[in-house]
Amino acid sequence: MRRVLTALAALSLAAALIPQSAEAQSGGRPGGQQSREQSPDQGTSQRSRQVRIAPLSRRANAGPCPYVKVLYDAARYVEMADFSRPSTAGVGFTGEIEGVTADCVYRDADPIRLDFNVLFNLGKGPQASGDGRTYRYWVAVTERNSAVLAKEYFDLPVNFDGQTTTSVQQAQTIVIPRADATTSGNNFEVLIGFDITPEMAEFNRSGSRFRVTAGQTQPNP
Repeated sequence: MRRVLTALAALSLAAALIPQSAEAQSGGRPGGQQSREQSPDQGTSQRSRQVRIAPLSRRANAGPCPYVKVLYDAARYVEMADFSRPSTAGVGFTGEIEGVTADCVYRDADPIRLDFNVLFNLGKGPQASGDGRTYRYWVAVTERNSAVLAKEYFDLPVNFDGQTTTSVQQAQTIVIPRADATTSGNNFEVLIGFDITPEMAEFNRSGSRFRVTAGQTQPNP
C-alpha cells in the first residue's frame, strides 16, 4: 500500500495528533534497522527483543533515511473491562508491536519513499468476542525531535482461526515530500503506534502488562 503524506506544513497539529511529543523519544535508529522504544524508567532491566522480520534491501540514496521508532506509550493494545481494577479475567483483545524494519529511497529533489515492515503479536483474552478483530495503528512523520508534520492510519484485520495468539507482519509504503534537494532524510523521524484510548496509554506508561497465557498452568518441560 502506498500512501502520500502531504500535510508537512501543518506544524500546529503536533499537540492534537500524538499524546507524547517526539522530544520524549530517545535512541532512534536510521532506516534499515529494527527499533523499539523503551520507557525511560525501564533502565537495563527490560531490553528490546530481537525479532525476525523480512529484511528490506538497501538502496543507494542521496542521503540517510529517516529514523523509524515505535512510540512506547502506544506499543501495546490491551482491551480491559475495568482499568481501575486490572485482572486477567477482564482482558479482551491484545496486541504488541514487536519490531520494525525500514528502508528508503530518494535522489536529487525527489520525495522520500519509505518502505517498512511491522511485526505484530496479537492475542485473545477471556473477554474477547468472536474470532476476528481489526486493529488500527498509525504512522506519524515528525521533524526530528520536534513537531508532528503528518499522520496516517492503517487497518490491520486479523483472524485468529481458533487460536488465542497469532503473529502478523504488514508492509507499508509512505512518501515524505522534501523542500528541496538539500533536505535529507535525517531531518525526519517516523513514529509508529496503536490507535489506543487514554486509559490504554496510561496502562502502557505504568509498565503493566497482560499476556493471554497469564494465569494458565504451564506444562512441565
